[in-house]
Amino acid sequence: MSTHSLPRLPAPIRSYLNDPSLTALWAAARKRLERNRLAPTGTVQAQLDAEGANRLGGLLGTRLEPGLRRIQLGSLDAALRASAAQCGLVSVVADLTGHPLQDRMSAKEAQQTAWTALWQQLDADLTEAGLAHAGWIGDWLRELRSGILTRAGIEAATTALGSAVRTIKTLTNTPLHPPDGTGAEAVKQWELSELAAHTTGDAHGLDEGRLTSLLVLKAIAAACTLPSPDSAASRRLLWERVGVSTDTLSGTVMVWRLAPPGPHPWAQMMRTRRDLALVTHLTLQELRTVPDVTLTEPGTTVYICENPQVLQAAARYGLPSVLVCVSGNPSAAGWELLQRLIASGANVAYHGDFDWPGVAIAERVIRLGARPWRMYSTDYLDALAALPADRLTPLTGTPAPSPWDPQLEAMMAQRGLAVHEEALLADLLGDLRAPSNG
Repeated sequence: MSTHSLPRLPAPIRSYLNDPSLTALWAAARKRLERNRLAPTGTVQAQLDAEGANRLGGLLGTRLEPGLRRIQLGSLDAALRASAAQCGLVSVVADLTGHPLQDRMSAKEAQQTAWTALWQQLDADLTEAGLAHAGWIGDWLRELRSGILTRAGIEAATTALGSAVRTIKTLTNTPLHPPDGTGAEAVKQWELSELAAHTTGDAHGLDEGRLTSLLVLKAIAAACTLPSPDSAASRRLLWERVGVSTDTLSGTVMVWRLAPPGPHPWAQMMRTRRDLALVTHLTLQELRTVPDVTLTEPGTTVYICENPQVLQAAARYGLPSVLVCVSGNPSAAGWELLQRLIASGANVAYHGDFDWPGVAIAERVIRLGARPWRMYSTDYLDALAALPADRLTPLTGTPAPSPWDPQLEAMMAQRGLAVHEEALLADLLGDLRAPSNG
């Protein structure tokens, strides 16, 4: 309701009531009315000087002494209606204080109803998306209820949550299609702007600082049992964990002795770098610039490691095998390269850490079409037996399945110890010294 629709007090009575001696009374009345559903009931207290007591007494038809006075709002409302004002207390207070009163109790109830509806809609959306029973949902919801949404406001929260659920559903339920009929599954890779346009209708909907982006990243962190991201770098790494590239240049994958065949200038350049014994950092932009170049001859064994120290040692000793380092969870460039290698018919062999995050990464890479490389329960037990006690660390986090060797998960859970890739460096380098095809 605008101030122009309010009754205007006649000038004489307005001048009488608007005297500074009554300002405190109208402020107190306004506060009480807004808490009282705009009903003129109950009392207010106001400090009145002689002028204020005289004017209010004249309105009420009684004699008032100066000082702290308790005034019945019902009596004040009746007196105003009977006076030259010809309207009740709510209209008078609105006129004298300059803007309409708000029924704060009703507004609060409406706000509470709206938030209840939002949480109910979120539950329905999560159920429809097939996410309601995900193990991380409870942690995510608890963080959302901690205040991030209420600070944004109901309208912004409703829009952002709907977009966030669509984005999470897209990331978790993207169909996996065999890229070349071989049965190897392709992991869908997204550009951040592409994903945002697909799920929010706005190519900038998942940009840094957007509420939807923050909600999705908190969901990814909860699903990966990681802390909420607190820096641009940690946010970029979280996007990369689910195959989303925030740009095509920052995330790289390191390769040693990758030598694509054929006359393409890029392939020739990669062979020159092999001959110069140089490690190459490949970006997503570079790989997508040469989509039709075959990366290896069919049947070539390409080893994949998780830790850069393995590739560094292979380069130091000039070992002859082709080696790729994904540096933990593969970046978008890493996934692109892995898919291309498998599609080209390479014999891709993967090794990573014997900890729960390492097993989870291995499961994704092996599901893509790679084979395990010293990633069996026997390799784990042999490593435990060979390592001194001071080099063993306890397993932490959520157990991850190892479908290529279910006994591995069972043995790791039973022993409760992690073995990092560097601990098997001698064995891995021994394999890299004797390259094989097929």
